[in-house]
Amino acid sequence: MYSNHWGGALEIATTTGGESTTDDDNRSRNFDLDRASVNQLQRYDNYDRSTQSSRNLDETQQSWLLGPPEKKKKKYVDLGCIICSRKALKYTLIGIIVAFAVIALPTIVVKVWPKHKSQPSLPDNYTFALHKVLMFFDAQKSGKLPKTNGIPWRGDSGLQDGSKLTDVKGGLVGGYYDAGDNIKFHYPMSFAMTMLSWSVIEYEHKYRALGEYEHITDIIKWGTDYLLRTFNSSATKIDKVYSQVGGALNNSRKPDDHYCWQRPEDMNYERPVQTATSAPDLAAEMAAALAAASIVFRDNKQYSRKLVKGAETLFDFARDLGKRTSYCRGNPYIEPFYNSTNYFDEHMWGSAWLYYATGNKTYISLATNPVLSKNTNARFMTPDLSVLSWDNKVPAAMLLLTRMRIFLNPGYPYEEMLSSYHNITGLTMCSYLQRFQVFNFTKGGLIQLNHGRGQPLQYVANAAFLASLFVDYLNATGVPGWYCGPFFITLDKLRSFATFQMNYILGENPLKMSYIVGYGDKFPNHVHHRGASIPTGKTKYSCTGGWRWRDTKNPNVHNITGAMVGGPDKFDKFKDVRANFSYTEPTLAGNAGLVAALVSLTGTGGYGIDKNTMFSAVPPLYPMSPPPPPPWKP
Repeated sequence: MYSNHWGGALEIATTTGGESTTDDDNRSRNFDLDRASVNQLQRYDNYDRSTQSSRNLDETQQSWLLGPPEKKKKKYVDLGCIICSRKALKYTLIGIIVAFAVIALPTIVVKVWPKHKSQPSLPDNYTFALHKVLMFFDAQKSGKLPKTNGIPWRGDSGLQDGSKLTDVKGGLVGGYYDAGDNIKFHYPMSFAMTMLSWSVIEYEHKYRALGEYEHITDIIKWGTDYLLRTFNSSATKIDKVYSQVGGALNNSRKPDDHYCWQRPEDMNYERPVQTATSAPDLAAEMAAALAAASIVFRDNKQYSRKLVKGAETLFDFARDLGKRTSYCRGNPYIEPFYNSTNYFDEHMWGSAWLYYATGNKTYISLATNPVLSKNTNARFMTPDLSVLSWDNKVPAAMLLLTRMRIFLNPGYPYEEMLSSYHNITGLTMCSYLQRFQVFNFTKGGLIQLNHGRGQPLQYVANAAFLASLFVDYLNATGVPGWYCGPFFITLDKLRSFATFQMNYILGENPLKMSYIVGYGDKFPNHVHHRGASIPTGKTKYSCTGGWRWRDTKNPNVHNITGAMVGGPDKFDKFKDVRANFSYTEPTLAGNAGLVAALVSLTGTGGYGIDKNTMFSAVPPLYPMSPPPPPPWKP
């Protein structure tokens, strides 16, 4: 029994050998000893008994004297201006070293390492061809030419065109000659300008990258400036348009544009002007040309508004119910050459372009009117209606409206008709594929869109453009293909069609001949073209004096660079004979489709389309969200 200095007795049993403490003692320890004390006591269990007994303090007293274990002191580093823990300093230094290795070191290597400038991508064949094809339009210009025209064997011409007209100041000077003759046909000229403008709206970035943007817009403006002269563009209501300058009668023996073989600079025969007091087709096509061009020239506000105003005036004239006779009906100067078979396709085409140019819903309501669609006969899906040409705008109009559905998805009330147009457009693309046997193909692989008749290449170029553009539309929305009946067709199949047809024109054909003058090593050099076949100089050849140059077997004295000729026959054969125009004559409309196809296929200036420019004048299709409320003020 030990004495307790605080009163009472405290028994502590000490045992030896296998003796143990009592249960009460254990409970007392559990209550009174903290964990640190118990640990300290356990350390002494193994000590010798003599050492343990020599101490004057019992276990409980020891527990009172043994405080909590001493905490490890943090070590600090004095940096002079700041004191921080050694551990924080260590991790900071490690972080700086890691950051240097990950960020600074690669940057230093890039800056110090010798620089090698990446080579720009080489122009592809489509780019080379495009540069040349645009020159064809410079060779076809009529009027007083600018010094920068770039065709040395061309000069001012047609300066007296329309000079006898009393309502047109300055006459009908300007515009383009249609083909190898010296006639200005306004119907195909308008279509050519529409196609060129369409290509610029979709692929402006490519034209700029290739350095051809100023060139192509100059070509378009030369055409639209002239078209604005062919009617009273300052009026809101008109009763006539001038439809043609120059002309010829079949089997004529009098001096005219077919009987005579003269350079346009030397023309000295009468050039009559044709007037149309009813032109539902021509006026609508002219409206399409001006409306499309207004989008191209959208940054030139004054000129763009002038184009829009002219387009609206023309379209109102085209829609006049009392004037629905074709512009060429019964006219022997036009009907045998550029006969219009329908005008409802131009109304769909023109209204679509006017909607994009103005945002006026009246035009999109007309373009999606079921009655108008029915009158175009597009739903019958006859093969000929899937062939784009200067006469048939149905496939182009439907693709143009399909664009609206793909990118804007306007919904009701347009969805039903736009969905129909989308489906028909898909079927049109299906018809171009050889596996479905809608059209015949030559052994060399050229599609026969005009059933083996002459001048096939203009139709092929148009189809290549539509196919390539449709692929770009779907690519822009991440759609990998479309259905032809039960068959899913991937986009690369349609792109392959377009590239194969274009490569055929460029020289990958059985004759290994390019059908574009000046492109490749072998191309036509007896082109049916008056200006290119007659020498320039002081000698002016008369109407019949130029026949010697028409009939000679020698090549043309000038290459009309960039001209796509009519093309081969259905057996892949080609006759390079000047007098045979179905093989060797180029046309304005055909070359416009060629330009569009080439710029759509070239990859030199980038890929894809400009989705937004087409809709620059289109207002929001859905109600805009109201502005947020003003911030609350106390």
